[in-house]
Amino acid sequence: MTRKQFWSDPYQTELLTRVRRVEGERVWLDATIFYAFSGGQESDSGSIGGRPVCAAERQGRDIVYTLAPDHGLQAGAEVAVKIDWPRRYRLMRLHFAAELVLELICRQAAGAEKIGAHIAEDKARIDFALDQAITALLPAIAAEAQRLIDADLPIASAFSDEAAERRYWELPGFARVPCGGTHLKRSGEVGRIALKRRNVGKGKERVEIYLLDA
Repeated sequence: MTRKQFWSDPYQTELLTRVRRVEGERVWLDATIFYAFSGGQESDSGSIGGRPVCAAERQGRDIVYTLAPDHGLQAGAEVAVKIDWPRRYRLMRLHFAAELVLELICRQAAGAEKIGAHIAEDKARIDFALDQAITALLPAIAAEAQRLIDADLPIASAFSDEAAERRYWELPGFARVPCGGTHLKRSGEVGRIALKRRNVGKGKERVEIYLLDA
């Protein structure tokens, strides 16, 4: 099992660890700070032992990284893992903003059901099933999300079941939500946001979230 240091310290940008296993272009590590795509949050960008990571994917409780064919790494070698911190930090900010917006939509739009999400560096999106347009509710949802952000509240993030690697985030007095992503320490780190509604088909709505300091 890969020890996931990005959970214990999502602000860590470099880590010394060892290569546990190598199969051609695929590499496994003892520990990592390099997040792999999960729950809609895109993978980090960065390097292992100075070699750019081409892909990162979850494999059970492991994470496997794909490097260039000529990476030359061997099992047992000590390597430095480095991530693109500006990208990670934008993903963390957009991820938490999307989580707030989703929670508020589910509270204010009766019958709304999440059917998809994607957190990228430029924007986040949430797709949900709803038989009415979200347009009329969006200003109030945006205002409430911004209020919670501006309150600069502490964000707790921990295991609900460590053996099964189930985690959650919690905002005091607001919500406790299952989530295995990387999370901010405080809501104020998100900054100013903007929301846009997209129609993606009958009975389906999409809300896009943007950071206004982009």
